[in-house]
Amino acid sequence: MFTPFSVTGCSLELLRVGEQGIITFCKIEDETNLKKLISKGITPGKYITVQQGFPLVIIKLENTSLSVDIETARAIYVRIINH
Repeated sequence: MFTPFSVTGCSLELLRVGEQGIITFCKIEDETNLKKLISKGITPGKYITVQQGFPLVIIKLENTSLSVDIETARAIYVRIINH
C-alpha cells in the first residue's frame, strides 16, 4: 500500500548529528545575514557535517567548525549524502 521513499534534501535543521550534506541553497531574505553566511564560507556546493544540533547547530565546513542559530539552520537547505 505504501510506496517506499527517502528524503534526499531538507533544511539543515533536520539533519542529525553525524549526518552530512551538500548545501543547495539558502532561503535568507535579509541581505546582511546572507552576507555573514557567505563570509563564513556557507555557500551552495559546500560539504558540511552536523556536529551538534541544539541549542546551536554546529557544523563542520571543510576544516572549520561553525555555529549557526536554529533560525539560520532552518533557512539553509542541503542535499543529504548517503554513505
